[in-house]
Amino acid sequence: MFSTFIVAFSFVQFGVAAFTLWWMLHAWRTPETLASTRFTVPDGDCGLSFSLLVPARHEQEVLDHTVSRLLESTHTDYEVLVIVGHDDPDTAAVAHALAERAPDRVRVVTDHHEKKNKPKALNNALPHCRGEVVGVFDAEDQVHPELLAHVDHAFRSCDADVVQGGVQLINYHSSWYSLRNCLEYFFWFRSRLHLHASKGFIPLGGNTVFVKTDLLRANDGWDQECLAEDCDLGVRLSSQGAKVVVAYDSEMVTREETPGSVVALMKQRTRWNQGFLQVLRKKDWRRLPSRRQRLLARYTLMTPFFQAFSGILVLLGFAVALIAHVPVGVALIAFLPALPMTATFLFEAVGLHDFGRQYELPVTFRHYVKLIVGGPLYQLILAWAALRAVWREFRGRKDWELTKHVGAHLAVEAEAVA
Repeated sequence: MFSTFIVAFSFVQFGVAAFTLWWMLHAWRTPETLASTRFTVPDGDCGLSFSLLVPARHEQEVLDHTVSRLLESTHTDYEVLVIVGHDDPDTAAVAHALAERAPDRVRVVTDHHEKKNKPKALNNALPHCRGEVVGVFDAEDQVHPELLAHVDHAFRSCDADVVQGGVQLINYHSSWYSLRNCLEYFFWFRSRLHLHASKGFIPLGGNTVFVKTDLLRANDGWDQECLAEDCDLGVRLSSQGAKVVVAYDSEMVTREETPGSVVALMKQRTRWNQGFLQVLRKKDWRRLPSRRQRLLARYTLMTPFFQAFSGILVLLGFAVALIAHVPVGVALIAFLPALPMTATFLFEAVGLHDFGRQYELPVTFRHYVKLIVGGPLYQLILAWAALRAVWREFRGRKDWELTKHVGAHLAVEAEAVA
């Protein structure tokens, strides 16, 4: 009986690891596939107007830089709506100073909700949007001046309802875990989201996402009770057949920073995992037209938990195979999940090289060692975050745990320029 369990578990783990690896490498299947993931060259026309939402809570350290970068946009028709809480005077002071500096571009919207979170802030600003397209950015984002021109062209040339741009964490050497965090974003936005878009089901990213204003209002904006409002919106729009275009270009990508501590990382992943669990339980994904899409949706929404537990269970399987008295064949099968996991480590190393090359960042032997050595401990953090998410959902805890930003990614760019 025990041997049967080990064999069954090992084959399941092998399948999960193999699927994860295949999806991670979707964009690199052929040179044509990789080329198709980028933005096409804009035609020079500014055919759409944009309302750019920037929710900011206790973000006085980074907000000025973010909005100033947005104001450098080469697009001619856009507005910036900065959303601040009524109980956050420091951030509000920065926002109003920006509005006074650029009154024709920047407006401040005050969020008076007693309990605040990002989707409530976004919904608070939605009635004030004048543009044909609503775009969302985080308060620490560093946005390329030509991004809106590329997004405008993508909407018109592809007849898109939604355009998801790339987001990339940059400060890869700020901590032992930041390197892995950066690579996660690299594979997710560079490859994985393109697979989802091609299959007609996509959990949208939290920012650099653009949605036609009429479509957004027809869906009552974002779910204010969901901790993964971006994922939820993507699921709802996918179930309605909305056309989503994903584009990743290292030059156009929006740059961000990794969480500043292990505790902050754990809380961020707890929120994401709990949000995915909420979206799974809402069952909007069941309205997807095909069975294959519904299976992809179910698997995707459960993937954070599969991945989080897989590292611990694989180590447990190895220990059982080495210590317990089981047949040799069973012991060998217990090591089966190690094959795709080893391949994943190898491709992560290749991805790290590509990441450094694309962003002109130095990658040394020490970084490759850190990538491999930090893997098991990073997996433990994800596992704990998943367990914590389940516990919080079980207890009905849905308060928003804010991730503090200090602009660490800006220091990396300054070093690269120097």
